[in-house]
Amino acid sequence: MKSEIEFNFYKEILEQKAQDVYSYLEKSFQKVSVGAPNPQLISHIKVSFYGTLTPINEIASISTPIPLQLLVRPYEMSLVKEIATAIVASKIDAQVQKEANQVRIIFPEPTQQKRQESVHLLKKIHEEAKVKIRLIRQDVNKLIKKEELSEDQEKDYLNQVQKTINSQIEKIDEIYEKKVKEIQTL
Repeated sequence: MKSEIEFNFYKEILEQKAQDVYSYLEKSFQKVSVGAPNPQLISHIKVSFYGTLTPINEIASISTPIPLQLLVRPYEMSLVKEIATAIVASKIDAQVQKEANQVRIIFPEPTQQKRQESVHLLKKIHEEAKVKIRLIRQDVNKLIKKEELSEDQEKDYLNQVQKTINSQIEKIDEIYEKKVKEIQTL
């Protein structure tokens, strides 16, 4: 029982750090867009709002009125120009149109080449996430080896860490495969 409680300490560290990797993966994947645009694609872009750089999603509503378009409606109409300028400066692959009280962003129809480029970028992000998970394993293994444990107990802990890491990597693989399928079927 005591060894289970001790291992739970290490497992908790693993899971907390893995959650950071999942957050990184999700945020990075949201920036990769093909087909139906996602408001998350531009929500991180910052606009000068009363002298402070503020994310667009805090000063405007972002919607998808029709496929391949985003509509940004600022809460203050005076921000239309600043929002349009910030979106253009972010160099997203889209046409930005300023209208009276909103900004319309029109995305091109995705080509097969664009889809392949996106899948390649996803693969790179996917591999980075797996490396981060493996580095977490190394850190936890070092912590375990510093402890004064019996050889059997240390081996048991290291095996449990490996099993946990394997399940985390499987989860990362599932997230990646889901995103690739989404891009290829749009």
